[in-house]
Amino acid sequence: EVQLVESGGGSVQAGGSLRLSCTISEAIGGYYCMAWFRQVPGKEREGVAGIDRDPYIHYADSVKGRFTISYDRAKNTVYLDMNNLKPEDTAMYYCTADWGSPTVDFCRTGTGYWGQGTQVTVSS
Repeated sequence: EVQLVESGGGSVQAGGSLRLSCTISEAIGGYYCMAWFRQVPGKEREGVAGIDRDPYIHYADSVKGRFTISYDRAKNTVYLDMNNLKPEDTAMYYCTADWGSPTVDFCRTGTGYWGQGTQVTVSS
Protein backbone atom coordinates (compact mmCIF):
# COMPACT_ATOMS: atom_id res chain seq x y z
CA GLU A 1 0.00 0.00 0.00
CA VAL A 2 1.23 3.46 -0.87
CA GLN A 3 1.95 5.66 2.12
CA LEU A 4 2.53 9.41 2.10
CA VAL A 5 4.29 11.18 4.97
CA GLU A 6 4.25 14.97 5.18
CA SER A 7 6.68 17.12 7.12
CA GLY A 8 7.85 20.71 7.32
CA GLY A 9 4.86 22.44 8.85
CA GLY A 10 5.23 24.93 11.66
CA SER A 11 4.50 28.41 12.89
CA VAL A 12 5.79 31.52 11.14
CA GLN A 13 5.01 35.19 11.02
CA ALA A 14 3.32 36.78 8.03
CA GLY A 15 5.78 37.25 5.21
CA GLY A 16 7.78 34.22 6.22
CA SER A 17 8.48 30.99 4.34
CA LEU A 18 8.11 27.26 4.86
CA ARG A 19 8.87 24.17 2.81
CA LEU A 20 6.56 21.20 3.06
CA SER A 21 7.74 17.75 2.02
CA CYS A 22 5.74 14.65 1.19
CA THR A 23 7.64 11.41 0.82
CA ILE A 24 5.88 8.56 -0.97
CA SER A 25 6.65 5.04 0.20
CA GLU A 26 6.99 3.51 -3.23
CA ALA A 27 7.43 4.49 -6.84
CA ILE A 28 4.34 6.08 -8.28
CA GLY A 29 4.35 3.72 -11.21
CA GLY A 30 1.40 4.01 -13.54
CA TYR A 31 -0.16 6.98 -11.87
CA TYR A 32 1.44 10.27 -11.28
CA CYS A 33 -0.54 13.23 -10.26
CA MET A 34 0.31 14.72 -6.91
CA ALA A 35 -1.13 17.67 -5.16
CA TRP A 36 -1.26 19.65 -1.97
CA PHE A 37 -4.56 20.47 -0.30
CA ARG A 38 -5.34 22.42 2.83
CA GLN A 39 -8.20 22.45 5.27
CA VAL A 40 -9.34 24.58 8.17
CA PRO A 41 -11.92 23.40 10.70
CA GLY A 42 -15.45 23.73 9.43
CA LYS A 43 -14.46 24.16 5.80
CA GLU A 44 -13.97 21.82 2.88
CA ARG A 45 -10.53 20.70 1.86
CA GLU A 46 -9.28 22.91 -0.96
CA GLY A 47 -6.67 22.32 -3.61
CA VAL A 48 -3.53 24.42 -3.48
CA ALA A 49 -1.19 23.04 -6.15
CA GLY A 50 -0.91 19.98 -8.38
CA ILE A 51 1.79 18.46 -10.57
CA ASP A 52 1.84 15.57 -13.05
CA ARG A 53 4.56 13.67 -14.90
CA ASP A 54 5.01 16.12 -17.80
CA PRO A 55 5.33 18.08 -15.50
CA TYR A 56 2.21 20.14 -15.84
CA ILE A 57 1.59 22.36 -12.83
CA HIS A 58 -1.54 24.11 -11.64
CA TYR A 59 -2.04 26.48 -8.71
CA ALA A 60 -4.99 27.90 -6.89
CA ASP A 61 -5.36 31.62 -7.60
CA SER A 62 -4.86 32.41 -3.92
CA VAL A 63 -1.30 31.07 -3.94
CA LYS A 64 -0.04 31.91 -7.43
CA GLY A 65 3.28 33.71 -7.31
CA ARG A 66 3.87 32.69 -3.69
CA PHE A 67 3.85 28.87 -3.66
CA THR A 68 5.87 26.46 -5.79
CA ILE A 69 5.24 22.74 -6.16
CA SER A 70 7.96 20.38 -7.35
CA TYR A 71 8.68 16.66 -7.49
CA ASP A 72 12.01 14.91 -6.98
CA ARG A 73 11.56 11.57 -8.70
CA ALA A 74 14.78 10.14 -7.31
CA LYS A 75 13.58 10.78 -3.77
CA ASN A 76 9.89 10.06 -4.41
CA THR A 77 9.21 13.35 -2.69
CA VAL A 78 6.91 16.21 -3.62
CA TYR A 79 7.60 19.65 -2.16
CA LEU A 80 5.59 22.79 -1.57
CA ASP A 81 7.69 25.92 -1.15
CA MET A 82 5.58 28.61 0.45
CA ASN A 83 6.77 32.21 0.45
CA ASN A 84 5.22 35.47 1.61
CA LEU A 85 2.88 33.53 3.85
CA LYS A 86 -0.32 35.18 5.02
CA PRO A 87 -2.51 34.48 8.05
CA GLU A 88 -5.17 33.11 5.69
CA ASP A 89 -2.72 30.37 4.68
CA THR A 90 -3.12 28.88 8.15
CA ALA A 91 -4.45 25.35 7.73
CA MET A 92 -3.67 21.67 7.90
CA TYR A 93 -1.86 20.77 4.69
CA TYR A 94 -2.25 17.36 3.06
CA CYS A 95 -0.54 15.78 0.09
CA THR A 96 -2.19 13.30 -2.21
CA ALA A 97 -1.12 10.91 -4.98
CA ASP A 98 -3.84 10.10 -7.46
CA TRP A 99 -4.68 9.29 -11.10
CA GLY A 100 -6.27 12.56 -12.15
CA SER A 101 -5.08 15.83 -13.67
CA PRO A 102 -3.72 18.91 -11.90
CA THR A 103 -6.33 21.06 -13.61
CA VAL A 104 -9.28 18.84 -12.67
CA ASP A 105 -9.85 19.11 -8.93
CA PHE A 106 -6.12 19.04 -8.33
CA CYS A 107 -5.60 15.38 -9.29
CA ARG A 108 -8.37 14.13 -7.04
CA THR A 109 -10.43 11.20 -8.36
CA GLY A 110 -11.61 9.75 -5.06
CA THR A 111 -9.37 6.71 -5.28
CA GLY A 112 -5.96 8.18 -4.45
CA TYR A 113 -3.80 8.15 -1.36
CA TRP A 114 -3.45 10.83 1.33
CA GLY A 115 -0.92 11.74 3.95
CA GLN A 116 -1.75 12.44 7.58
CA GLY A 117 -1.32 16.20 7.26
CA THR A 118 1.03 18.83 8.64
CA GLN A 119 -0.09 22.03 10.36
CA VAL A 120 0.90 25.45 9.07
CA THR A 121 0.17 28.47 11.27
CA VAL A 122 0.85 32.01 10.11
CA SER A 123 0.57 34.82 12.64
CA SER A 124 0.05 38.48 11.78
